[in-house]
Amino acid sequence: MQPNTRLDLDRIRQAQQEISPLFRDTPQFQSPTLGELLGCELVIKLETANPIGCFKGRGTEVAMARLARSLGPKAAVCASAGNLGQALAYSGRSRGIDVVVIAGRGANPGKIERIRRLGGLVELVEGDIETARERAREIAGGGNAFLIEDSENLDTCEGAATIGLELVEGAGRIDTVLLALGGGALATGVGHVMKTLSPATEIVCIQPKGAPALALSWRARSVVTTESTDTIADGVAGRFPIPEVLDDLIALADHVPLVEEASIVEGMRLLYRHAALVTEPSAALGIAAMLEEPERYRGKRVATVICGSNVLPERFSAWMRD
Repeated sequence: MQPNTRLDLDRIRQAQQEISPLFRDTPQFQSPTLGELLGCELVIKLETANPIGCFKGRGTEVAMARLARSLGPKAAVCASAGNLGQALAYSGRSRGIDVVVIAGRGANPGKIERIRRLGGLVELVEGDIETARERAREIAGGGNAFLIEDSENLDTCEGAATIGLELVEGAGRIDTVLLALGGGALATGVGHVMKTLSPATEIVCIQPKGAPALALSWRARSVVTTESTDTIADGVAGRFPIPEVLDDLIALADHVPLVEEASIVEGMRLLYRHAALVTEPSAALGIAAMLEEPERYRGKRVATVICGSNVLPERFSAWMRD
């Protein structure tokens, strides 16, 4: 029986066919060294093994495939801290769709440069991701571009949900799955599949304490906004949860912890030193959660989705040294 969310398993299976093979069937493997250190059987789902180094290409592939078949304008706009913009530029270019990405001036410059190299037009605005979202909605409101609102647009959730299909079909029993929680596409997409096909699996969705809006909303069972964010995990740093996404999260998540910045950095270090993986901070949230609540996961078979590797080399090197 499917949980009561906006998602649907049949649509998710259809979405799987829209996604380029470059983004599907990513590696998933047990990491014995890191698992032993954390006291569990650890399964890593490596969503960085694709041309843009993050999971968001699954959702943009679905969105751009459907837009290409539609009668609407063959242009798309999104707000992004970097990863969604890269994904949209990649998926749009391959289908002849013009892409505009709105980002705050403080966005990761490496990610912004890659958006441009992938053919996306970038507009920088003063402020953060929420300011960028306002500008993207303004452009889309003019009728000349289709708005890709990460997590609100079901295509992004259904694309991310295909990760769950691959875990269920190829990873064996999973007691707990750990998912980074930003806008909510990854958490609600994978969560919907797991609750439908593996209902005994615990769904844990993690945010940093410096960007807690959706976690606080889940706990309050109503939208909670914040004045600002303060975290190195820029990929999950939103302030205004989308009400429909919150409803889905409430139906799916079993536990939504908030983790310290120091735990995120230590998670990145452990992934690098014991699994040979370079990750951006958002991708280490699952390991951070395990470090802060070790007894919750001890002896279990735990899967974590490594959702992005787009980090500036100098910052990554500094985090590994400190």
